[in-house]
Amino acid sequence: MPPEASAPSPYDNGWDNDDNGTIYDVRMFGGVGDGETDDTEAFKTAWDNACQTDYGVLLVPYGHSFVIQSTIFTGPCRTGFIFQVDGTIMPPDGPDLWPKNYSRRQWLVFYRVDEMSLQGGGLIDGRGEKWWDLPCKPHKGANGTTLRSPCDSPIAIRFFMSNNLTVQGIKIRNSPQFHFRFDNCRNVHIESIQITSPALSPNTDGIHIENTNNVEIYNSVISNGDDCVSIGSGCYDVDIRNITCGPGHGISIGSLGNHNSRACASNITVRDSVIKNSDNGVRIKTWQGGSGAVSGVTFNNIHMDNVRNPIIIDQFYCLSKDCANHTSAVYVSDIQYSGIKGTYDIRSPPMHFACSDSVPCTNITLSDIELLPDEGDVVLDPFCWSAYGELETLTIPPVFCLLEGVPRSILENDVGSC
Repeated sequence: MPPEASAPSPYDNGWDNDDNGTIYDVRMFGGVGDGETDDTEAFKTAWDNACQTDYGVLLVPYGHSFVIQSTIFTGPCRTGFIFQVDGTIMPPDGPDLWPKNYSRRQWLVFYRVDEMSLQGGGLIDGRGEKWWDLPCKPHKGANGTTLRSPCDSPIAIRFFMSNNLTVQGIKIRNSPQFHFRFDNCRNVHIESIQITSPALSPNTDGIHIENTNNVEIYNSVISNGDDCVSIGSGCYDVDIRNITCGPGHGISIGSLGNHNSRACASNITVRDSVIKNSDNGVRIKTWQGGSGAVSGVTFNNIHMDNVRNPIIIDQFYCLSKDCANHTSAVYVSDIQYSGIKGTYDIRSPPMHFACSDSVPCTNITLSDIELLPDEGDVVLDPFCWSAYGELETLTIPPVFCLLEGVPRSILENDVGSC
């Protein structure tokens, strides 16, 4: 029997909406919730009714597990729409049970839905285990072999062209691919959610945002097989606070500039957070050949616990051994690190600034940095290449490799226009 949500709602059998909207329990529309019956049509009908009601509530009741096929929930909806998950929602169990005429790239999509809240104490279970075993990139196949073609595995929850969104209290686990993805959205508030999947689950980013601005991600726990939070091109005004991240690949800006594209991201803050047992801590990653800029980024008051690359800028990001060298690059500037403390995995230097020869990183600022090896007592030297910046305080370990000033190539050329 599929797992149920971890705690009951106080509003089972009649959710109490403070704004006195109408409650649309999916069981009213034929939803069974036995973990086996296809309840897709019940959800669609409940959506159609709740969406067109002021302060309408689509209720997924506690104590029931509902199976839903790949579905696009389309707006616009009336004011104050709530998707209340107190029970469990699941897709079909693996690619063999996925209908051939349904999209394999996404599961639940919310399209052009404004002022919506996805909330509750329930569980969204992506049932990704069988997807992770597919013998295609980036998954590991039999005997470690993989097909060269990429996997068509679904994103669990995707918001597309939607504004004024709230995601709160939800638990989501074991997505086949990204757990949450936000594309072309504005004013997104995420708080007190829990994302879990195994450390080796491929491409299971916790929250990915792309062309999305005015984003707040607060007070949440993310443990997965890829970036806890990944910030793509076109994102600005992003505030991430009080996140516990790991295991995983850390909190990343990028990757940016793939396929010689122009990418821009700015005014991003990550603060008051913990990153543990992770491949990376706070990371900026860009491809050679791209253009655009990453600027105005602050990483403040972050505790590292056995992190392999606590602080990393990588303008040579590449997923294969045959990436070509390019002279163009996404310009990285105005990056501030302060109050970054804890321990690092001794397989890599605690700070790694690998920047482009032709488009160096500039105005990197370090203060109150204290990073010690998790094992042993040999402190590794930081690595710098074409990285310009300054130390506002002494650091542990000491950083002597940052270059001073601004390079001539930046002063003489119009780089980083966004």
